Amino acid sequence: MREWQAAVITVGLVQRQDRKRGSSEMTIGFRVYIDEAGDEGFKFSQPGKGSSQWFVLSAVVVRSECDVETVKLVDTVRVRLNKPPRSPMHFRKLKHEHRLPFVAAISSAPLRTISVLMHKPSIQEPEKFTSEPHMLYRYATRYLLERVSWLCRDHRRGSGQLAKIFFSNRSCMSYDEMRRYLERLRERTGEFGVRVDWSTFEPSQIEARPHDSLMGLQIADAVASSFYMACELTPQGFNEPRYALMLEPVQYRHEGECIGYGLKFWPREARQCTEGHLAWVKEMSAHKKGQAPGLRIPPARAAAEEAT
Repeated sequence: MREWQAAVITVGLVQRQDRKRGSSEMTIGFRVYIDEAGDEGFKFSQPGKGSSQWFVLSAVVVRSECDVETVKLVDTVRVRLNKPPRSPMHFRKLKHEHRLPFVAAISSAPLRTISVLMHKPSIQEPEKFTSEPHMLYRYATRYLLERVSWLCRDHRRGSGQLAKIFFSNRSCMSYDEMRRYLERLRERTGEFGVRVDWSTFEPSQIEARPHDSLMGLQIADAVASSFYMACELTPQGFNEPRYALMLEPVQYRHEGECIGYGLKFWPREARQCTEGHLAWVKEMSAHKKGQAPGLRIPPARAAAEEAT
């Protein structure tokens, strides 16, 4: 095994009382890291000027037992790139030749990625998302957490396992308001057609952490930036899909399909943009090669559980 995959340490399971549901002790079976790329503005101009055409929100999902491997992954890439110890990895600040080994490491890690890709010029009523701050971010979060919940539901080991969700902190945004938004969605799930499986996480327990405080957030930044660069045109009229295509082995798929699962385009009209410079989407959708290990349990832990 690669060095950063071999160094597996069992992460202590976090237990708490879920008072709202009156349940017994729950365990944290997954850790979910969320970051974004692009902006929420609607003032479009030439490529590279004004607001971005695309807004991307991505999640990295890892089993709690494997979370230490996110630390090992970033540390190993940092050493390979001759970066100072503990220096945060900001994907967009890296050179192309430095991004490649970072994405290559992610593509074979025991994790899954999910991304919501919003083509803002295709939104027919943008005023709905400008009436108050961060409405687009919250709406993207809804779609993202739907898919995160499906993945965790289908891979958890017992109904008592929850996902712990960490957002990369945006200093301008209230995460108390985000918690209230998610609570409203839970209370009005049927009315709003929400497809979140609420048994997989507790909205009141989401956290926002600085980008450099958790390695998982730095990986989520790399994933969101990879898909953003695959969609957004540069001022010279080019996009860069290579990083996104490299991530195909860790893309969340359901029965072999990634569109609608690991990749969610919104609105519907955004799918019409998959010609031309977004032809990579069809390539990724059709390319159903073997995936990376995914949400596995470290071998040492699995062997111990089988022996009991």
